[in-house]
Amino acid sequence: MLPIDDKVLDSVLGQMDILDISGATIRQSGAIARALESSAGIEFLHLEMGIPGLPPAKVGVEAEKSALDSGVASQYPHMTGTPDLKLQASRFLKAYLDVDLSPNGCIPTVGSMQGSFSTFLLCSHLSKEKDTILFIDPGFPVQRTQVHILNIRSESFDIYDYRGGKLRAKLEEHLRSGRIAAMIYSSPNNPAWFNLTEEELRTIGELATLYDTIVIEDLAYMCMDFRKPLGNPYEPPFQPTVAKYTDNYIIMMSGSKMFSYAGQRIAIIAISDSLYKREYPLLKEFFHMSRLGDAYVFAVLYAVSSGASHSAQYALAEMLRAAADGELDFVTAAAEYARRAAISKKMFLDNGFHIVYAMDGDEPVSDGFFYTVGYKDMSSGELMGELMKYGMCTISLSMTGSRQQGVRVCVSQLNREEQFDLLAERLSLFAINH
Repeated sequence: MLPIDDKVLDSVLGQMDILDISGATIRQSGAIARALESSAGIEFLHLEMGIPGLPPAKVGVEAEKSALDSGVASQYPHMTGTPDLKLQASRFLKAYLDVDLSPNGCIPTVGSMQGSFSTFLLCSHLSKEKDTILFIDPGFPVQRTQVHILNIRSESFDIYDYRGGKLRAKLEEHLRSGRIAAMIYSSPNNPAWFNLTEEELRTIGELATLYDTIVIEDLAYMCMDFRKPLGNPYEPPFQPTVAKYTDNYIIMMSGSKMFSYAGQRIAIIAISDSLYKREYPLLKEFFHMSRLGDAYVFAVLYAVSSGASHSAQYALAEMLRAAADGELDFVTAAAEYARRAAISKKMFLDNGFHIVYAMDGDEPVSDGFFYTVGYKDMSSGELMGELMKYGMCTISLSMTGSRQQGVRVCVSQLNREEQFDLLAERLSLFAINH
């Protein structure tokens, strides 16, 4: 029976030693929902975790099988990446971002999770004066945990009130201290799905050059702004990127969402040509090698993983090649997420919810993998807890660095049509009772 009794929810939180549900991590949120599913005997709608809800790209699966059959599992992978993967990553960046970057700077990592972790570590050792990572929030919660684990100082601000022309002054508030080693954002954004505009990317790039700060651009959802025809290789429009406006960039692009290849943990860190070759005295002192790219590969990555999965490198290389050659239309495939978002978002709006991060300049945000909703004057934690009692699992916006009140909704696990009927019923009941 719904709603689930407060005492049942409180009991589960107590058993998991969670004092405030708004502070629950993504995986803790899922664990709470699974415990409530068991005790209440109902199916939960899992809107909390970005698990790909589409089949993996077949060309990748076949390429990885072939690589395994050839015996690569017995061989350590190339630390810098297989030659073909590096080449195909460079071609893909040209095809979809119109960015010229040599294969040398395209380096495989064990998913973008390892990519961000190792990049934070590297950037914190470039200068004794620059000891801080700046988060342009909201963002992926685990990246904040990574910085905490590494004991790296961080600063952040919620971009909600600083879009467009307001962004420059806010960024300079942080950058003029001289302490910002790197800044990170995602676009399309996790959790809010807004896309930074060309004006905003130009501002970030110009200030990165002016203040000698590295931009870590997380493109986990590359080309998924479905308002634009971004799926035609080597043809505009291209995925917007800060790489057009500065050489101080490191791009993270993952196989997880673009190609639904999350289980094999494979991604690319793409370091600009000039940044890869740049020498830092502190790197020489700490890692005994002064070039940024060399220190990243042969010190940091070697220490934390000794390379990304050998067979997965072959899979990603083939998926990138097929996409760049126009044989794999990953953008149209991923547009299924936009369909799910449009249907479910309307259900929330029809039942009194509002979209928290609603606009990109004068344009409503795209439908896609995520969106954010609030309800009346409920806090993030209150709304998350109330939705739990109605069989809907989300995560609190407070976990993402947002200063706004609401929750993140992920549509990837709404992969059966009857789940939309369940969602409509539960939102209607929620609205009646609130």
